[in-house]
Amino acid sequence: MTPSLSRLAADPRSALLVIDMQYDFLPGGALAVAGGDALVPLINRLGAQFRNVVISQDWHPAEHISFASSHAGRQPFDSITLPYGPQTLWPDHCIQGTRGAEIHADLNLPHVQLILRKGCNPGIDSYSAFVEADRTTQTGLAGYLKERGIDSVFVVGLALDFCVAWTALDARAAGFNTWVITDACKPIDLGGSLDKAWRNFQAADVMRVNSRELVD
Repeated sequence: MTPSLSRLAADPRSALLVIDMQYDFLPGGALAVAGGDALVPLINRLGAQFRNVVISQDWHPAEHISFASSHAGRQPFDSITLPYGPQTLWPDHCIQGTRGAEIHADLNLPHVQLILRKGCNPGIDSYSAFVEADRTTQTGLAGYLKERGIDSVFVVGLALDFCVAWTALDARAAGFNTWVITDACKPIDLGGSLDKAWRNFQAADVMRVNSRELVD
């Protein structure tokens, strides 16, 4: 444990952001991230160090624009151009009200203050917990955190190179001191996406930390 970081975790101006720990992103799910379920005990341990915890939850309507099934002749992981820019097409996942959209039952964070649902707009994808994929539509998370006096965030969850990365980069752009707890995330690594995430973190001054620096 690094004393300065452990103190920062307990500081009321810090928050842990837990990204998309949902069944469709876990082994057996529609868009599974390998080893994602193994993160749950570690995230529970980390969560106990923070006074402030926020969970994001992908929450798509059926026939969402990011689903390959919504585009005739397209397959999952194809890339298309939408009015807001490039879009990777995904298998149908995290559809509102389904088990796949549920947060893992073993995630034990009883003091969580906010569950933020994203990806609800049928015509816009939303990787980030701060700004949707059109890069204009705000989720309101930045305002929520700032109104509560929070200036530092630590990001964990799924997937490292998509929703975690976009969330961390947007947090930094919004003025938050931002850390990604790397061993509390798992990547998809699609078409070099993981290397791109590392480069973007460095360029944006998003800091990388191991959970050992925060918990015993």
